[in-house]
Amino acid sequence: MSAVYTWDVFSTLDGFGSFTEDASWGGYWDKQGPELLEHRARQFSVQQRMVYGATTFREVAGIMSAGTDPNAWDEWNVRLLQMPATVISSTLRDTLGWPQAEIMRGDAVDVVRLLKEDATLPLRSQASFTLNRELMAAGLIDRLQVTIFPVISGKTGTSPILRGAEDFDLDLLESRTLDGRTIELVYRPRLRRR
Repeated sequence: MSAVYTWDVFSTLDGFGSFTEDASWGGYWDKQGPELLEHRARQFSVQQRMVYGATTFREVAGIMSAGTDPNAWDEWNVRLLQMPATVISSTLRDTLGWPQAEIMRGDAVDVVRLLKEDATLPLRSQASFTLNRELMAAGLIDRLQVTIFPVISGKTGTSPILRGAEDFDLDLLESRTLDGRTIELVYRPRLRRR
């Protein structure tokens, strides 16, 4: 049986996944609330295998190991660090202190196909935009989970989450409002054939 693969993305309303260093935003664009944090903790109470590209893995591992970002201690992030992780990279040589991480080399599509076939746990990837756009085009992403924070970051936004993606139809599977302002949408993506 093939494992379900969820691409989990945080975004602004205008589609940015992060912001410039000189921006005044904090983590979660300063919009985290108790309902969002409880919901995330529930999502990460179920054991999953995390899948990362090298760039996102370096960023996440650096934040977690530095211990200076107060959001790193949110319950869902603490649980995240305990999850097994697969990092698809031709450049990383070290798991950067992640307790249960492994580095796999090779074509990302081939690696994830194998993971989906062999996994005993659901697969989840956060951010890793380039990696996941490629996997979505190959039909390997079962669920696209986008959490939209109530901000527009037109001047300071970086990393457009879907820049360069193929065309997709999206079937809405779930939707919820958290803390009366943040929206989580879960879709099944289907590559649009021309």
